[in-house]
Amino acid sequence: MAKPMRIALVSDFFCPNAGGVETHIYFLAQCLLKFGHKVIVITHGYGSRKGIRYLSNGLKVYYLPFAVVYNGCTLTSIVGDLPIYRWIYAREGIEIVHGHSTFSSMAHVALFHGWQLGLRTVFTDHSLFGFADASSIFMNLLAMQYSLAQLNKAICVSYTSKENTVLRSNLDPHKVSTIPNAIQTQLFQPDPEQFYNNPTTIVYLGRLVYRKGADLLCDVIPRICSRYPQVHFVIGGDGEKRIEMEQMLERADLQLRVRMLGMLPHDQVRNVLVQGQIFVNTSLTEAFCTSIVEAASCGLHVVSTRVGGVPEVLPPQYISLADPTPRALFFALCESIDRREKGELPDPMEKHKEIEKMYVWSDVAARTQIVYESAMEEPRMKWSDGLWRYVEAGPGFGVVWMMAAAFNMLLITLMQWWRPVECIPCGDSDWPRRVVVHREKMKEKEEEMEGKNQGRQRGERTPPEDDRRTTTS
Repeated sequence: MAKPMRIALVSDFFCPNAGGVETHIYFLAQCLLKFGHKVIVITHGYGSRKGIRYLSNGLKVYYLPFAVVYNGCTLTSIVGDLPIYRWIYAREGIEIVHGHSTFSSMAHVALFHGWQLGLRTVFTDHSLFGFADASSIFMNLLAMQYSLAQLNKAICVSYTSKENTVLRSNLDPHKVSTIPNAIQTQLFQPDPEQFYNNPTTIVYLGRLVYRKGADLLCDVIPRICSRYPQVHFVIGGDGEKRIEMEQMLERADLQLRVRMLGMLPHDQVRNVLVQGQIFVNTSLTEAFCTSIVEAASCGLHVVSTRVGGVPEVLPPQYISLADPTPRALFFALCESIDRREKGELPDPMEKHKEIEKMYVWSDVAARTQIVYESAMEEPRMKWSDGLWRYVEAGPGFGVVWMMAAAFNMLLITLMQWWRPVECIPCGDSDWPRRVVVHREKMKEKEEEMEGKNQGRQRGERTPPEDDRRTTTS
């Protein structure tokens, strides 16, 4: 058992939103709490959901009243956010600040304040970026190269993502660990009856945008439907390319063979997946594609574009890879459909059992815990060393970052004089958290007692072996 640590997970993306980063943070926090660590989540408010909320297992979430300006991200003033971050860190006794997602401005600001307040900093990168377009250059220079200059440890979800992050941020490769995502496999159980009895159905679940390869999907669907009259498609998701998808269906007269479901709640994903036998992923860039793991857990054979970290996710017998071109994707789908028609696809239950062993949240949390322990072993960074790292990262924007950090340090000194950290009340004694934890423990005890009672009843009802033989005969 590792020494309990106090961890703050920070990101613009969290519940009640549904997505890969949101799911990752939630389940990671739940597992770390079970390991005995103190974990909080810091995110921005969602509608009326502001202030402190408590989720299952006593997970405390700070929904800060920040303005959301673009794509779920907040407009932060860096220096102006210092008082609230300092108050939260001191109140919860935080030792490690763990930011998630390159797109999250809150994650970068939390890391910026964290190292200056003497805390260890960890960052998880969930995305892949290019190096040529304007947005990538801007993100690499401002958000990565300088924001992560004082980072203690970094985590990437695939080896391809690790190489990408190291190149973009100039991080020491020895500081970067590779820890994949996971899923709750018990929520994605196969349905063998539908798998074998339903007509051949290809499922696509994802946003209908250029980055997810919606144009590829529009090009391939008519070809497949023309060659295989018995094949159907189920498409779940929404986005800017949906209009083009619907126009294609009207031109090809495929409305009866292609069902458009729109945006799906996460609790309905499994019910849609088990209707098919083949799952298609057309992404043009992916660090780690969680949707193909969910599909494989439901017993579907995966056909995907060979991009980013996708080839690392599943064994070759469970996935068919193709170049991100209409021709290559068409032939990969044809091969999988032929295998389905001949009954050569792997059994869905056997596939589920294998996926269940490969992707477990407790394993992800245990490996993340090792990263935390390694970060805690590093000495606290001096302010002078941190300022010099900005200059080493680049003489241009580095000077600007150094000036902002120096002004932030001045504010920290004034705040420490005006209201020392020792005077900020501790948040461990909040009564809602105690009530939530107590309820969870009582629920676990009740389930355990109920399981024991059911076991006893089964033992009492089970007839002797001789009687069972007599009944059978």
